[in-house]
Amino acid sequence: MSNGYGLWLNYSKISDESMLKTYQNQLQSVLVEEGGETMGAIKKELKMGLGGLLGTEVRFKPFQASENQLIISKYAGLPRVFKEDINIDNLRGEGYMIKHVEKGGRSYVLVTGKEDIGLLYGTFHFLRMLKMHQPLASLNLEESPKVDIRMLNHWDNLDRTVERGYAGFSIWNWQTLPDYIDQRYIDYARANASIGVNGTALTNVNANALILTPQYLEKVKALAQVFRPYGVKVYLTARFSAPMEIGGLKTADPLDPQVIQWWKDKAAEIYKSIPDFGGFLVKANSEGQPGPQNYGRTHLDGAKMMADALAPYQGTVIWRAFVYSEHDADDRAKQAYSEFVPDDGKYPDNVLIQVKNGPIDFQPREPFHPMFGAMPNTPLMMEFQITKEYLGFATHLVYMPKLFEEVLESDTYQKGEGSTVAKVVDGTLSNKRLTGMAGVSNIGTDANWTGHPFGQADWYGFGRLAWNPSMSSEKIADEWLRCTFSNDKDFLKPVKQMLLESREAVVNYMNPLGLHHLFDTSHHYGPGPWVDNLSRPEWNPVYYHKADEEGIGFDRTKTGSDALSQYAPELEEKFGNLETCPEEYLLWFHHLPWDYQLKNGRTLWDGLGIKYQEGVDQVREMITTWETMKPYVDEYRFNQVSMLLGIQLKEAKWWRDACMLYFQTFSKMDFPKEMESPENTLQYYKSLKFPYAPGIRPQWD
Repeated sequence: MSNGYGLWLNYSKISDESMLKTYQNQLQSVLVEEGGETMGAIKKELKMGLGGLLGTEVRFKPFQASENQLIISKYAGLPRVFKEDINIDNLRGEGYMIKHVEKGGRSYVLVTGKEDIGLLYGTFHFLRMLKMHQPLASLNLEESPKVDIRMLNHWDNLDRTVERGYAGFSIWNWQTLPDYIDQRYIDYARANASIGVNGTALTNVNANALILTPQYLEKVKALAQVFRPYGVKVYLTARFSAPMEIGGLKTADPLDPQVIQWWKDKAAEIYKSIPDFGGFLVKANSEGQPGPQNYGRTHLDGAKMMADALAPYQGTVIWRAFVYSEHDADDRAKQAYSEFVPDDGKYPDNVLIQVKNGPIDFQPREPFHPMFGAMPNTPLMMEFQITKEYLGFATHLVYMPKLFEEVLESDTYQKGEGSTVAKVVDGTLSNKRLTGMAGVSNIGTDANWTGHPFGQADWYGFGRLAWNPSMSSEKIADEWLRCTFSNDKDFLKPVKQMLLESREAVVNYMNPLGLHHLFDTSHHYGPGPWVDNLSRPEWNPVYYHKADEEGIGFDRTKTGSDALSQYAPELEEKFGNLETCPEEYLLWFHHLPWDYQLKNGRTLWDGLGIKYQEGVDQVREMITTWETMKPYVDEYRFNQVSMLLGIQLKEAKWWRDACMLYFQTFSKMDFPKEMESPENTLQYYKSLKFPYAPGIRPQWD
């Protein structure tokens, strides 16, 4: 559909006539091994996919020696004649092989593996290759996921609002579940399976205990049944105080025998109706949420209690490391490391610590979180934000896989050079027993799922990187554009370039040179570098930029908060030394005078203004590029993106003007000649209010 509902799975007929004829000849019939629900899902997908792409009805047949055939079967069920051509010893359970074989003058494409789910992943990969017009003749590839748990975190509330959601309401209609199964639930499962996502946490990390009551578990069970054929396990957020709120206990102390028993009973109840339930995702003692520290206990105590309850069922506890306390005056960037690293190696085997990609909070750019590599004996799960809380919401075109890639490629140096974050996440750096990657979802009830048509690329790219954290953002962009829009090189080259540069543009017009957390209060919509009246210091932007008449930036060296000491010595040296600190992290790690000289010879003040202007200019370039894409894109999506780019330009200027006018009150310096004059006064920008900005729960009173 041109409204984008079909995502990257729209199966319109291949327009290249010679390619179409070649495929039709190579795929005269299809053999799909008989089996359960997953094999049924494969057949359904092929009917839609092959039928749509080839413009013919799919002929399902037994093995044919007389015609070219696509064969989808586990290795054990393959026709004997192919056994000598295949070796699947190196495949993991979810892995697959796609291979072209010539036999008796006929051409066969084999999709095989060890498990049904591997065949489903292989089927989606094969359909993607057809959509990308790839030749089948020399096909020989093996794919296994490098990460075990590849999941979406939905920050969806039970009233269908979505915290940090910018694409409509929650797709889970709890009111009509379990009896009404929306087609969207099935298409959601298909989309996730097509990129290898195998888990979903249905509800907000700021959890509501009601999801654990029988009334809601019946509804969760219905969703689990929809997702099961597609290999997607359901996880739930567990509110730590649930034993009191829905269990009638007087405490939620993790060492209290009654509390321990309550969680064991709750786990047994869940697994009785959802035998493949994934486990619990927990946010505790963070931003006012209850947790073990309410009782003088540790995160380790809380995680152990829940892990014991889930262990008999092979369930997993995913314990978020996003913690910071108003009672701790230390740099917020240091607190998670300080609380979790001392307990390295003490967590049970079925616990993953879920760590945000950076030490603050999903900023447009952050250095990687120092916990990565610092806990060699504890599995750490990466948490990325797919939704754009701090990146202009769903109105700004920002290609997130570029940010994900930057983090995953970062070198921790924890075991010498080459100890990348990707190797920490996939377990290869310290031989981890369990691995995971989570993405905070950008999915809602909007027709195209993600609000911005290009927001789909972030969901897609997350799945591809969770499968293989070493994949390049450029390859992902190429795949997504070909599958979603067009294979035409005159479209691909400029739009791919636009995607790959879009993340740097937003950094430039929001938070250049290492600035961070300049966002307005609560809703994080637009700039608010002047905000200083919130109840907790680390909620205020002034805490992070520390602008004064002397200069700007957060000193995290030994002369400041010493957050740099949490990194490996090589990075402490590199980031701590102004000669070697990359300028993109300059003000993250240093407080510097306004006239500090940058590498290009300009002052820091001029450099800020030039970067802000560069971001605005980059959005203008995106608009120019997109205007020339009209011949390659349907009118609906072309107009949608055009209007959104218009909003992005307006807001990029707003960011530039508001921040530079505010910082000028300290620098007392003229704007650099390269920067356009602000369109309004600082007083005007400070006066703007957005009580109904999306992404925060509305006040119903």
